[in-house]
Amino acid sequence: MDDIVLRAMQKWPGVPQVFGWLRLDRRGQWLVKNASGGYERIRNTALVEFINRNYDRDERGRWFFQNGPQRVFVALDYTPWVCRLDDRADALVTHTGRTMGPLEQLLLDEAGAMLVVAQPGVAVIDDRDLAALMERLGAENASSAGIESVLERPLVGLFGRPVPLAGIRAEDVPGRFAFDPRPVPPAGMPECS
Repeated sequence: MDDIVLRAMQKWPGVPQVFGWLRLDRRGQWLVKNASGGYERIRNTALVEFINRNYDRDERGRWFFQNGPQRVFVALDYTPWVCRLDDRADALVTHTGRTMGPLEQLLLDEAGAMLVVAQPGVAVIDDRDLAALMERLGAENASSAGIESVLERPLVGLFGRPVPLAGIRAEDVPGRFAFDPRPVPPAGMPECS
């Protein structure tokens, strides 16, 4: 986290938390609640970079953006991390710009989404890179037939190393990887402060 954020947390420890205001979509874009109650993409580059540097999780598996002394909990459209191919297409990078560590496992869900398990955690692949990754795994597309042909192999090669591959149901992902996709405020506290 930024030093200025850490200092603000020490200076003002009792600032109320915020829920229902910030969302991470399946393409790794930050969305903020607007006046009409919908969400719109945050386009300010400096603000996105600030959120990325100060994104973390608490002991209950709730992801948040530490905005100075205020903790802003994040609603996740799928996983806490979203990744894409890097510019050379030989590694995966998270939505915060962090290179994913060595791949531990690939997972495919019933809808054709691909997830990767690596450091820093579980990430859904940005759908714009899914076709390129499926091609590397020997499937022509992300259709159910393509997924089934890939799932017939328990071990696949990706980025020059073997990686275990399995199926998973989307509804099982938060429990298996111990995160809360929809943090809610304590009883009596409004959702969006």
